[in-house]
Amino acid sequence: MPAILVRNISEKAHKALKQRAKLRGTSAEAEVRAMVEGIAVSTEKVKAEKGLGTLLQELGRKYGPLPEYERDKAPMRPASFR
Repeated sequence: MPAILVRNISEKAHKALKQRAKLRGTSAEAEVRAMVEGIAVSTEKVKAEKGLGTLLQELGRKYGPLPEYERDKAPMRPASFR
């Protein structure tokens, strides 16, 4: 399994990491591993998944703009629920 060595983290970050690990009942190494895995996987998902706006933009590029429709000029009537 690949390994990474992280050097020169601040004392403040080191203390916070150890405190976080203690609260969760894990080691500092396990906390770092979970953070790295979470960030790497979530970044992959963001790149892989497209939002609705992006999909609509791609459709617009592929099929061109929507045709122009003239709006009905008749006066609007209030809805009746009787």
